[in-house]
Amino acid sequence: MAGTTTFTAALQNLRSAQKTAKGVSLYSRWINRPLGRVLAAAAFRAGLTPNRVTLFSALVSYAALAAVALRPPSWPLAVGVYAGLVLGFALDSADGQLARLRGESSAVGEWLDHVVDAAKITALHAVVLITFYRHFDLPHDGWLLVPLLFQLAAVVIFFGGLLREKLRPKPAGAAAPAAPSPVRALALLPVDYGVLCALFLLLGHETAFRLGYLALCAAYVLFCAAFLTKWYRELS
Repeated sequence: MAGTTTFTAALQNLRSAQKTAKGVSLYSRWINRPLGRVLAAAAFRAGLTPNRVTLFSALVSYAALAAVALRPPSWPLAVGVYAGLVLGFALDSADGQLARLRGESSAVGEWLDHVVDAAKITALHAVVLITFYRHFDLPHDGWLLVPLLFQLAAVVIFFGGLLREKLRPKPAGAAAPAAPSPVRALALLPVDYGVLCALFLLLGHETAFRLGYLALCAAYVLFCAAFLTKWYRELS
């Protein structure tokens, strides 16, 4: 099938089979998903399986994060890390789109995708902690607690959201999906992984990166509290 379907046809099929944009932030909706569609169409033409795309996403993302931990901060490193994280995020979108295009969605594919995501979230804040400790001239040792707090909020949001989707009662009948809210999409930007990727563009300037990271950490903590309250009420 991959050999007879053109790249353009595969891309068109992907455009017509997108998941709902409800609850998706502006970055994921307008940048990451379209980029993932292009990569999914290319992977389809190359005959790659969704799981291979998932593993490639992991390789690119983890290589970028390893560079943060191993190399002193600089502007070239910042650009390289940002590019790696953005590509890894787009491939993370591409694997699911490729699975739908090939009709090969599976439990093991979903499991692998979530395992890679969980490791990526945990590793990202771990390498920031390493950078803070090894390379930054911190004004106070209390700054070393920020990556730990950020990591906690991010992991709770990730797993809390997954469990909410699994445990939420399914409505009877097939209701039409509600139209996505532009206001909600804009409001969710602070907790979009793509925005966190963009923060690494500031890695060449210690103070700018540290303050930007602190601001996003505060946003994640606030959103975490709001999400947990909302999800608890939905499941009660």
